[in-house]
Amino acid sequence: MSTQSPAAVPAPSGPAKIRLRHLQQAKEQGRPFAMLTAYDQFSATVFEEAGIETLLVGDSVGTTVLGHSSTTSTTHADMLTFTAAVARSVHRPLVVADLAFGTYETGPRDAVLHGIELVRAGAEAVKLEGGAPLVPQVSALVEAGIPVFGHLGFTPQSVNAHSGHRVQGRDEEAAERLLADALAIQEAGASAIVLELVPARVAAEVTAALRVPTIGIGAGPGCDGQVLVWQDMAGLSGFRGRFVKAFADLRGTLREAAGSYRAEVEQGSYPAAEHSFE
Repeated sequence: MSTQSPAAVPAPSGPAKIRLRHLQQAKEQGRPFAMLTAYDQFSATVFEEAGIETLLVGDSVGTTVLGHSSTTSTTHADMLTFTAAVARSVHRPLVVADLAFGTYETGPRDAVLHGIELVRAGAEAVKLEGGAPLVPQVSALVEAGIPVFGHLGFTPQSVNAHSGHRVQGRDEEAAERLLADALAIQEAGASAIVLELVPARVAAEVTAALRVPTIGIGAGPGCDGQVLVWQDMAGLSGFRGRFVKAFADLRGTLREAAGSYRAEVEQGSYPAAEHSFE
């Protein structure tokens, strides 16, 4: 029996355009779906070809592309630029964009104004971090016609308050608070909720309790979908967190290609006659 290599496997068939209802249907059917971050046309188009259902233009662009040490340095202007780049480049995936730190914490009005600008840039939903205290912002966005994804557990914009990258919800009280937050933002109108760095048992319990889909990152297999930062997934970042699986060694491949290029330039073998004009 012949087998196909992973690279040769065709993208899965499905709707021409992924909508929120398709993620909801996936939850109801028990069919896990995939989300990846994307920040530019090349990664976005490749992920579309691979059949990735949802692309997250994350504020992680600050740490993965712009060289910042924390996502709190990512600005709204950054998010508009990278959201527009991704949205212009793809047709099928659902495009979700993060509300940057400082654009929604100050109240519902600011959340809506910044959400509108992200939608104008091409976002089809926006994501914000936090639980029950942000119910007014979630409600206001939804009332303005802007779909919202929540984000609970470890919330990177609050890394200082969390005292670093720490698993959330390990004790019973914290797990109950996490569930209460999830239910609160669901009732406020959130269409999905990302769960980050949450014990697998707790994430599965929250997923079972919610009507809307959950998307896990470091939250075990019990979530309705999974998300990874694409540079981690492809082995480009070199990050080896427990929850990350590198599905390629893109860093090694790129380093080898760059080394070969440099060697051929140094040796004078590139450019050769076939790369030159008469």
